[in-house]
Amino acid sequence: MTDIETVARRAAAAAAPFAETVPRERAAALVAAADALDAAAEELIAVAIRETGLTEPRLTGEVRRTTGQLRLFAEVVVDGGYLDVRIDEPDPDYAIGPRPDLRRMLEPVGPVLNFAASNFPFAFSVAGGDSASALAAGCPLIVKAHSGHPELSRRTGEVVASALAAAGMPDGVFQLVEGQQAGVDLLRDDRIRAGAFTGSTRVGRMLADIAASRPRPIPFYGELGSVNPVYATAAAVASEPDLVAGFVASVAGSAGQLCTKPGFLFVPAGADLGDVAAAVAETGEHRLLNPGIGRGYAQRRGTVLAAPGVRVLAEGVVRVDDADQCWVTPTLVEVDLDTLLAHRDELLEESFGPLSVIVRYPDAAALPAVHRDLFGGNLTSTLHATDADTDTVRELVQALAATSGRVLFGGWPTGVSVTSAMQHGGPFPATTTDATSVGTAAITRFLRGVAYQNAPQALLPAPLRDDNPWRVPQQRRAAGASQRWGSLTGAI
Repeated sequence: MTDIETVARRAAAAAAPFAETVPRERAAALVAAADALDAAAEELIAVAIRETGLTEPRLTGEVRRTTGQLRLFAEVVVDGGYLDVRIDEPDPDYAIGPRPDLRRMLEPVGPVLNFAASNFPFAFSVAGGDSASALAAGCPLIVKAHSGHPELSRRTGEVVASALAAAGMPDGVFQLVEGQQAGVDLLRDDRIRAGAFTGSTRVGRMLADIAASRPRPIPFYGELGSVNPVYATAAAVASEPDLVAGFVASVAGSAGQLCTKPGFLFVPAGADLGDVAAAVAETGEHRLLNPGIGRGYAQRRGTVLAAPGVRVLAEGVVRVDDADQCWVTPTLVEVDLDTLLAHRDELLEESFGPLSVIVRYPDAAALPAVHRDLFGGNLTSTLHATDADTDTVRELVQALAATSGRVLFGGWPTGVSVTSAMQHGGPFPATTTDATSVGTAAITRFLRGVAYQNAPQALLPAPLRDDNPWRVPQQRRAAGASQRWGSLTGAI
């Protein structure tokens, strides 16, 4: 049984020394964890195949992504720009009253609790993006392992913990716990200062409510549900011969168990999509992650197929083996726009698995209003259009940007690049808090601003000192600049 008190106490004790680690030392620890995971990859992937049913090529790529983002965050730590250091020199003639010496930076929030995901057993699990960004920020990390891959979680945790310890990181900086109750108990513990989660809307909302109802509420970054609508104009359908093949591949990838899977494809009423069933027929059978997900998918699929006005394009297969594991091929259905609007309760909910809905719309001019009506918040929205459509789709693009974290022009939303400019988040219900869980900006979730006024140099954090021992970027504002405020307006 997990001793929650000991786990929380160790994490709290590690907070101050970990926050004060020299950037290059913390970065080296992240690289050491990446190196250790790469060295253990063959063993870990074998366990992951057995526990999740995901394929070796998919898992190999996921390990590469996981270790790559650890190394990327090491670069972020060394650079130091993420600290957003601002120094305002004293100015007795400041335009709105004398200004003291003010120095501000972002500092680690403290211990972070990360609820690992099932569908990415590496990249969103024990050593995934939430873990990498919390550790990079200088926050002690507690990972609540996902029950869908327990052996993999334990072994990954051992690899990471050993690497961080060997790199000289403080005791308690990384810990793994198991069990739903352990996760809930830790989320309620006052020593936990932020939470991260990837999973279902139901569980995510429950955990977010716990975080918000604590005597001292904490930020909770939950990635929940997303149906990721895709819109195609008539010109795009006519000019993209591989549109359907690309759509089917995106829906079928990893058996549709991706948070960015396109749940809806909107095409003109008269557009010729060719033989959709033939494209689906080329897709092989794939096991879902675990029996619980299989049962949920079968139930959701039954609801969609039973909805009035639904036309089946590819019925797909749902097969349960002797181990209660569910094996599937894609299911694609088609409805007209009026049917979708009339039966939104049955059709709009996310289908976690290889099921998607093609929607036939009569008039592209109506799409912005339709999108705002149907889709409150998503991780992604995608537009397939041609240059000739620019003026026609301008309002639709504005609607997509207002309700989505990432807007794609062409292509398909599955496949999320880990870069500095990535946004993997969106308005609720895509996330509980509209922040990104992928890319270098994810580090800001686990930082808080602190300003020091008229502080002696000896008592300032290293990044705020004039000698700047960490050599991080400092934004300095000299005295006298306020007398020139507004002078740039004449040049506009």
